[in-house]
Amino acid sequence: MRSINRRDFLRDSALLGAVLAGTATGGEAEAAPVAARKGNADTLRVAVVGVRGRGLSHVGGFANRHGCVVTTLCDADSAVIGNAMRAVAKAQGQEPRFVQDVRKVIEDKDIDIVSIATPNHWHSLMAIWAIQNGKDVYVEKPVSHNVSEGRRLVESARKYGRICQAGTQIRSHKGIRDAIAFLHAGKLGKVRVARGLCYKLRGSIGKVQGPRPIPKTVDYNLWCGPAPDGPLMRKNLHYDWHWIWDYGNGDLGNQGIHQMDVARWGLGKNELSGGALSVGGRFGYVDDGQTANTQICVFDYGDSELIFEVRGLLTKDYKGAKVGNIFHCSDGYLVIHDYEKATAFSPNGEVVAHFSGGGDHFGNFVQAVRSRKPELLHGDILEGHLSSALCHLGNLSYRLGSTKQFDKTKALFEDDKAAAETLERTQQHLKANGLPIDKVQYQIGRRLRVDPTKEVFVGDKQADALLTRPYRKGFEVPASV
Repeated sequence: MRSINRRDFLRDSALLGAVLAGTATGGEAEAAPVAARKGNADTLRVAVVGVRGRGLSHVGGFANRHGCVVTTLCDADSAVIGNAMRAVAKAQGQEPRFVQDVRKVIEDKDIDIVSIATPNHWHSLMAIWAIQNGKDVYVEKPVSHNVSEGRRLVESARKYGRICQAGTQIRSHKGIRDAIAFLHAGKLGKVRVARGLCYKLRGSIGKVQGPRPIPKTVDYNLWCGPAPDGPLMRKNLHYDWHWIWDYGNGDLGNQGIHQMDVARWGLGKNELSGGALSVGGRFGYVDDGQTANTQICVFDYGDSELIFEVRGLLTKDYKGAKVGNIFHCSDGYLVIHDYEKATAFSPNGEVVAHFSGGGDHFGNFVQAVRSRKPELLHGDILEGHLSSALCHLGNLSYRLGSTKQFDKTKALFEDDKAAAETLERTQQHLKANGLPIDKVQYQIGRRLRVDPTKEVFVGDKQADALLTRPYRKGFEVPASV
C-alpha cells in the first residue's frame, strides 16, 4: 500500500467511516467517492474480474466489507455488468468503474486485490499477471485449466511474495473444518476411502448446426484469451463453456472441484496420487457438450484411495449426500452432506457426532492479506492447485481412453472392491434412467502412473504433452517462473 500524507489520511478515513456507518445502521450516509478512498492506508481496493455469475458473490464478499472497496469491475462482455454495478452501488453508495480489458486492470497501481471469477481457461494466467504486478489474488476454482499452469501459479505466488487464495470456500466453513479435524484426530480410525460426490442434474445444452454469432457486446479476443479463438459452436457463449474442453473441465472442474478438495483434505494427502483412472461418458442426450456427465475417477494413494463420482442425470443420494463427501474408515464413516453440515457414524450406522456451521472465505483471505501471513489462508493456492490437478488427472485419463461396451468393463476394478461397487451402482443408475446397458458405449480411460514429486507421468509422453496446452500469442502462461 502506498504512503500518504496525514491530511489525506484523515479526510479519507472520515469518508470511509461515513459509508461504513451508513451500511451498519441501514442509514443513507453519503458515500465517499472511490477516488477519495484511494488515500486510506487501511482500505484495500479490489477489482472483480468476471461478474456474470459467481463474480457477484465476489462483489458481495468485498464491497464495503472487511475494510475493502470494490473500485473496478471487469468483464469481456459489457452486457453482463449491470447486476454487479448495482450491487456495488448499493453497498458503497456509488458505482465502480468498468474496464473491459483485464490487462488494464492488472497494470493499475491503484488496485490492491484482483478477485477472479472468469471461465476456467483464464484463471491461472490472470492470477499470474496480477501477482507479477504486485496484487494479492483471490481466484476461483479450479485455479487452473491444466496441471502445469496451476504449478506455475503456485510458484509465482511464492516468488513474488503475494497472498493467493483459491475459491474453495468450504475450507472456511466451521462445520466442515470441525468434521475434518474429527477425522484427522483418528476418531473414526484410519481413512481407507475418501469419496467425492457430484450428483448434480445437468440437462442438454442443445446442438447447433453451424457457428453462432458472437454478441456485439463481447470482446471475443479477450474472452478467449489463452484458449483457441475458434468459432462459437454451442448455443450459449456463457456458462455452457464448462462442457467444452478448450475452456472448461466438465463437472469435475465445475462443481466437483469443491468435493475433490474436501476428499483430499480428509485423506491428509499433500501431493498428487500415484495413479489415476477414469471411466464414463455423456449419456441421456446428444448435444454440443464434450465432457462426461457420468464419470468415475479412482486415485491411488497407496495406503488409501480417493474415488470421485459425477452424475448429471436424475439420481438418488448416496448415504445422505448428493453434492458432498463420504469417508469410509476402519471404525465408522463420515458423511459431509453439503457445504456446512456433516455427520459421523459408527460401523453399524449409529450417529456419533454432528457438525454444522458456515464461514467467510473472503474474510479469511483479507485477514491474510492484511497480516502478510499466507499460513493463515484456509485455501492457500497450493491446496487449490493440488485439488484442481486431481480433476485434470481424471479428465486426462478419460480423454486418453477408448470406447467399449459398458457390460464389458466389469473386470476393470476386479482387484478394487470399493471401485467395483461404485461401477455397479453407476450401472444401476444408468438403468434407472432408461439406458440399455448392453448397448451403452463407455469411455474406458487410460490407467496413468504419476510421479507426485515432479507432477509428470511415468513413461507416458503422450499424457505428459497434455499437462499443458498451446497458448495464443500474447496470452502465454509461462513454462517456468
